[in-house]
Amino acid sequence: MHKLISIALVLAAFTACKKKTTEKTDDKGSAAMATPSDAVAVDATAAWDGKSPLSLTESFSTPESVLYDADSDTYLVSNINGKPSDADDNGFISKVSPDGKVTEAKWIDGSKENIKLDAPKGMAVVGGILYVADITMVRKFDAKTGEPKGEVKIDKAVFLNDVAPAPDGGVYVTDSALDASFKSTGADAIYIIGKDDKVKPLIKNKDLAGPNGVIGDGKGGVWAVTFGSGEIYAVDGKGKKAAGQKLPKGQNDGIVILEGGDVLVSSWEGSAIYRGKPGGEWKPLVENVQSPADIGYDTKRHYLLIPVFQGNTVIIHPITP
Repeated sequence: MHKLISIALVLAAFTACKKKTTEKTDDKGSAAMATPSDAVAVDATAAWDGKSPLSLTESFSTPESVLYDADSDTYLVSNINGKPSDADDNGFISKVSPDGKVTEAKWIDGSKENIKLDAPKGMAVVGGILYVADITMVRKFDAKTGEPKGEVKIDKAVFLNDVAPAPDGGVYVTDSALDASFKSTGADAIYIIGKDDKVKPLIKNKDLAGPNGVIGDGKGGVWAVTFGSGEIYAVDGKGKKAAGQKLPKGQNDGIVILEGGDVLVSSWEGSAIYRGKPGGEWKPLVENVQSPADIGYDTKRHYLLIPVFQGNTVIIHPITP
């Protein structure tokens, strides 16, 4: 878990990452390697063609996750606005339209009296409720109005990170188990919160190596990627972990599954988004993106959504599914 320490060294310096990226395709039309262009971030007031990557550089503060909410056809961006472990009640969630406009910079705002939000990270919408991982809590909000709908405390949780829908109407939540200095506490876990808000561990084991991004497999289990060991692995519905596969580079954060079954994984160490299938070959899809965090995917337009954690930037990147 020694790689986890490196993130602590960069949190104090959120340097700008304003380059756009462009995607290449091979002669079969499948996604190949992406290379950076010399273009800087597009002004948010300018018209966007929806075909080239767009970097949004306004309104965000330590963006950790971008979620496509299909019901509202909106992108939700969780902003830590400080340090990932600080219970400072200043986190917020922004709304972005698919045409690249920040429509509500602080749609859900921890600074408001009726809202508690410290360091929001992964998100999922299930049954009209927006679930947000927030250190040791999972906050709940009305997905339409943003009004608070309660919270779920997970006993002995340390650093809740990503959230994904579960098949029974609840959610999965990862605990990367990092303390304030970003060292492992050994409390690594993947939990299930039922639609009745009851919590149970799917698996809890220090060998999970800092589980970060998570996504359901449709069979009661999950796929997870790790920030600590740089792996992707499966955990079945009974909590049995399969052998992991090392990805090209480590410090892996977000995970997305495309329509055809390909998987996308973001890597801080690689400054890249990798594409492949578990057990197969992985290739860079987007490169030269500093600190790509919990990625999202617009299933309607085939846009990859990349929060640039250190750059206070969100990249909307058209891809070939």
